[in-house]
Amino acid sequence: MHRLIRHLFGFAMSAALASLATAERPGEPMRPAVFWASSEHLTVASEASAVYSAPADTLVDSTSKADTARTVLASLAGRSGKLKAHFVTEARRALEIPIIRQLFGGDSALTQPGVYAVPDNSFAFITMLPFTSKTKGRIGDYRVGFWPAERHRKRSSLEAYENPDGFIMVTPENADTPISEHFTLRDFLTHDQQDVWPKYMVLREELVDKLELIIDDMDAHGHPVSKLVVMSGFRTPEYNIQGVGRRGGRALDSRHQFGDAADIYVDNGDGRMADLNGDGRVDTRDVRVLLESVERVEAEHPELVGGEGIYRANRQHGPFLHVDVRGWPARWALIEPPRRKARRHTA
Repeated sequence: MHRLIRHLFGFAMSAALASLATAERPGEPMRPAVFWASSEHLTVASEASAVYSAPADTLVDSTSKADTARTVLASLAGRSGKLKAHFVTEARRALEIPIIRQLFGGDSALTQPGVYAVPDNSFAFITMLPFTSKTKGRIGDYRVGFWPAERHRKRSSLEAYENPDGFIMVTPENADTPISEHFTLRDFLTHDQQDVWPKYMVLREELVDKLELIIDDMDAHGHPVSKLVVMSGFRTPEYNIQGVGRRGGRALDSRHQFGDAADIYVDNGDGRMADLNGDGRVDTRDVRVLLESVERVEAEHPELVGGEGIYRANRQHGPFLHVDVRGWPARWALIEPPRRKARRHTA
């Protein structure tokens, strides 16, 4: 049901955007945006569709179209108001065929994955490759492996553990495409196969929106964020399985494989977690400050609820927080032991 709602909403929003783009600059390809299936957005989409699909003999002034366009674009910006990407999956394409043909002047955007920019480059459609394009654990030369559901190993019947809808194709040319105010496609790539291009990844817009809301919340609570680093975003199953178990600490059905999880820390200039609590140390107590921000965001936006895990530093990395939007709350922590008071030595 949730997927159907998202698909229908995507169709309505695309219809409004298609009319806008073809009215201003016919034939121009579009470029990064994201949608949200709330009642407010559905109302916006409906109003936009009414304005742009009016009969030819009906007078609709250009000011009304421009105002409606601005409203549509604002709704695509997500809860944070900072999203810049709309991902078009195979399922959504089926509903959007007439709109995409009108917008791009043919079927190329239906059959060719890529980034299609709106005329002013303020956001884009990113057309995804269908999940069925994967063959024997590969897409071209890029190894992705097999999802838990393909191996009949998923631990839950929940939709969240089904195979992804499709893949975003990332090339050296589009890797720096902004998908929100603070993040690009490159930020979420799997950290392997460095010399293999194109790469493919799964990413959910809800995760990116949540990260933007965390930045806003941290700023509002006296912890300005110069950069929120995504230490690990999407992980292919091929990459994830290398760290499964007690030594690697990864779960076989890790949310990172589904594009809705990120390991993050605040970097305010020195390349590591910032001293957020001001105690002169960098440890999991600083991660707890970040966790408090996430919990405030989830309280205000319960539809973005997910798992949050605190991880302490080791030889490879500093302390960080796992964040996801799996759809139900989960909490865990791997923290330092309590600090011991120094013993006094007597003669």
